[in-house]
Amino acid sequence: MARPKVFVVFYSTYGHVHTISKSIKEGLEKSAQVDVEVYQFPETLSESVLQSMYAPPKPDIPVITVDKLAEADGFLFGFPTRFGSAPAQVKAFFDSTGSLWVKGALSGKPAGMFFSTASQHGGQETTAFSFLPVLAHHGMVFVPALSTSAGNPGVDQVAGGSPWGAGTVAGSDGARQPTEYDLAAAVAQGESFANIAAKLSA
Repeated sequence: MARPKVFVVFYSTYGHVHTISKSIKEGLEKSAQVDVEVYQFPETLSESVLQSMYAPPKPDIPVITVDKLAEADGFLFGFPTRFGSAPAQVKAFFDSTGSLWVKGALSGKPAGMFFSTASQHGGQETTAFSFLPVLAHHGMVFVPALSTSAGNPGVDQVAGGSPWGAGTVAGSDGARQPTEYDLAAAVAQGESFANIAAKLSA
């Protein structure tokens, strides 16, 4: 019996979400129960606008397409927060998935999320909450991060993530990088998600 296939699909402007996605992938592979493929959401901003934002070049990772999305058995979606919700790039992509919705192509498949915000209370939980309608309308099953398996960061450090999903705090200028705790929580999320995806597939 073939192992379930999990797609990690992310959008990253300055690289923070991309970094978290690597630990998500590590956790998925650590489980040895799923096959993993990594993609990024299509960019909607022009190169000139990205340059004016001082955004680094995109990583050499394939861009997801609507048809390709249907091939997965589960998903972990990663994106930065934009005013408490997913960025326009992610919304634009899912606005184009009507053909999958009509066929119920994503129905019953597990999905989780991970994030990046500029500040510690910048909306990681509301971003997850506001993205749930996308999962619900496609019939996908939301899988929380179960982040307690990565330990408790306490109150003496800045930490991203929550039970909704792993995350990091980038700082207002984007200079702050994911911490050891942030990455460990992402590994834990990937591993726990793989276990659930395998059970649902069975």
